Amino acid sequence: MIHVGLTGNIASGKSTVAQLLVAHGAELVDADVLARHAVRVGTPGLAAIVERWGPDVLAPDGTLDRASLRSRVFGDEAELEALNAIVHPAVAQLREQEVAAARARGARVLVSDIPLLFERGLAHEFDCIVLVDAPREVRLERLVHDRGLRAPEAMAMIAAQMPAELKRARADFVVDNVGTREELAAKVAATWEALLAEERKLTRERPRARSLTPRVGAL
Repeated sequence: MIHVGLTGNIASGKSTVAQLLVAHGAELVDADVLARHAVRVGTPGLAAIVERWGPDVLAPDGTLDRASLRSRVFGDEAELEALNAIVHPAVAQLREQEVAAARARGARVLVSDIPLLFERGLAHEFDCIVLVDAPREVRLERLVHDRGLRAPEAMAMIAAQMPAELKRARADFVVDNVGTREELAAKVAATWEALLAEERKLTRERPRARSLTPRVGAL
């Protein structure tokens, strides 16, 4: 099995690429889904959040009020790090369980969709990394017109992430999402074939150490 880290800055189209890879046959572990599971009612994660920020971050039904919590941590680096310190270890544990289960099922390609893969220092956990990218101005337009955000809020969200240029230099494959859905699908199909080639290579080489082919650049 090849374990692929899929990442991309906000509004790059990463989720669309993830679903296209699933359509080709990949299995998917979504970090956002795991993060929600990590703070479900009755979990240590939710209890720690309430202890830190108080019961006002809970909805009337006892679930986490994400908007309320976001208002407390967004823009405050110390508060955001405190939240990450609660959620990320739980998410990592859940991801390890998903990876082990996929290996046991005999999965060929497992994709972990992780928005902050590079920011959280997780690159070493994967056999290869796929970055989805789009120009900054394109991502800004998507946030404003497609998601209904105000321009200052959208710009702040973009600025809060690691610049795409730094991520491109560290990725094994780059999918540039600047055209039509059909063009994106073609690029993902090419990436899928490259991932299958890497999986075959890893299968032949194991248990020797990982040795990827050189980064192919933008597809």
